[in-house]
Amino acid sequence: MTFSNQSAGDFTVHDFRFQNEEVLPELRLHYTTLGSRQFDAAGRVTNAVLLLHGTTGTGKTFLGPTLGGELFGPGQALDASRFYIILPDGLGRGGSSKPSDGLRTGFPRYGYGDVVAAQHLVVTEALGIDHLRLVLGTSMGGMQSWMWAERYPEMMDAVMPIACQPIAVSGRNLMLRLILIESIRNDPDWKRGDYVLPPQHWLHTAPLWPIILDNPSRLQALAPSRSEAFCAYEAMVKDAGQLYDANDFLYWLESSWDYDPQPMLGNIHAKLFAVNFADDLVNPAELGVTESIVKTIPGARFALVPASDRTAGHQSLALAALWKHYLEELIGE
Repeated sequence: MTFSNQSAGDFTVHDFRFQNEEVLPELRLHYTTLGSRQFDAAGRVTNAVLLLHGTTGTGKTFLGPTLGGELFGPGQALDASRFYIILPDGLGRGGSSKPSDGLRTGFPRYGYGDVVAAQHLVVTEALGIDHLRLVLGTSMGGMQSWMWAERYPEMMDAVMPIACQPIAVSGRNLMLRLILIESIRNDPDWKRGDYVLPPQHWLHTAPLWPIILDNPSRLQALAPSRSEAFCAYEAMVKDAGQLYDANDFLYWLESSWDYDPQPMLGNIHAKLFAVNFADDLVNPAELGVTESIVKTIPGARFALVPASDRTAGHQSLALAALWKHYLEELIGE
């Protein structure tokens, strides 16, 4: 979908220093913007919002009908005729610099902290914005929105983490990542990342990703018989081979190594509304992690969207109709 004043840009950062002290001489950061900037009497932008995508997405993920179609249209929560919407491609993804551009595993080992630092450069240096009405993120982007709220506490009015937990990646989430990480690293065709033809063996474990992100009822509907389950599995393997570069995927999964917002929760000053989904296997509701932590943050709120025939497990994050009323409540205050 295309929205009001939609445009794309690239910002080059010279000698970007990663938190592990590696330096990339030129870091390209791609972004999409919607709408137009509005300014106060001092010349400061007053209507900017920042939306952060998930692990396998890009900024353009938000332009789909179930997200942008529910959020950016006339009269909707983030009406692009009223807000200036910033959709960055995270470091390592999309049009931003990534291993598959040529460096392969010679690309610096980044963490979420590096991704957030790069996003901050897009907002402040590329676009000249020093204050945000809202930072909203889904999945990985939700995790990074927690980091934004802690690192730049005075820079935003509100923050909305969706489909994530404010604790270090562990438990089932980390185990899933480790299975996929090790399947790439142990693929005989991976060749320590220096492959000519894309490695194929690891792709047979790749369906774990979409399977755990969905919910059981939807998967049963997709594959109600043995033959249909075999076909669905083979389709997932094929999709992974077409969609993902092994090195990029490896970096995506490993980059959560530095994520642990819990020790710095006291830094958060913005209004916060966290949303999770009851059928999300990646962020299990039965653990009660996000709900209990949100209670320790003054004024913060939490909503757990019940499982229903409308939800889609972790992928419910892409169905804004399920959670946009919470967003309207947050930014309407």
